Amino acid sequence: MSRSELADFLRRRRDALRPDQVAATATHPPGRRARRAPGLRREEVAALAGVSVSYYERLEQARAPRPSPEVLAALGTALRLTAAEREHLARLAGQVPPGTDADRGPVPTHAHRLLHRLGPIPAYLVDERQEIVAWNGAAAALITDFGLLPPGERNTVTLSIRLGGTVCSAREGAEGEFTRQSAAQLRVASTRYPADRVLGERINEFAAHSPDFAAGWRDHDVRPVPTLRKRLRHPRLGELELDRQTLLLPGTDLQLVMYTVEPGSPSATALARLGGRDD
Repeated sequence: MSRSELADFLRRRRDALRPDQVAATATHPPGRRARRAPGLRREEVAALAGVSVSYYERLEQARAPRPSPEVLAALGTALRLTAAEREHLARLAGQVPPGTDADRGPVPTHAHRLLHRLGPIPAYLVDERQEIVAWNGAAAALITDFGLLPPGERNTVTLSIRLGGTVCSAREGAEGEFTRQSAAQLRVASTRYPADRVLGERINEFAAHSPDFAAGWRDHDVRPVPTLRKRLRHPRLGELELDRQTLLLPGTDLQLVMYTVEPGSPSATALARLGGRDD
């Protein structure tokens, strides 16, 4: 159980939940002291979860014993947590065993086969560290030849920090969205693999070099964002607008990342001229 991480997660999820998002009878009636923050108060969350205020306060102060599965379920309901957030909460509370290196097998044959069958759709696979472990030729032709990169640089966050604003950028108004989402994904990974030294070093490196990553890490937001709009400047095809779509491969820690375009758009016409060889 990671008491400090659990406490921080609960505080941030409580701060993010507005009183108007819960039943009026569960919050304090008008006339109580003015709110100093937009989120719920501790006593309101305790009432919603059916636990004592003192116990919930100890949870947020990292002083409480391990909560039971029933308490975690009640807290998840009280804080309106998503399925991903509930799983993260259970891992922080030590109710789910941490992963081991035995859980990380080689890239399955069917995953390589899937990449090949995607044909002209640029796609690659990332592991829980956001390392690019396999790719198809279209992805290499669109982004970079990953096979020529040192293994330590085949990482989506590393490439984003290094190439951000030059080769690839976010849509207007969503700057830093990808990096913050990467922080959320690595937050989940660090909870599943708390003894992973390389993962910890990666996280420290990214936080030191990217304010957006550091902010995303502090937010403790673990909700997945399956689609992000990206702009990419290709030396031969020009500027493209792409949707970066992420899918979890069942039974693995691998995520399939695909880059798609609006049918009939200029980007679709340009992307049709892309060619490449699989890894």
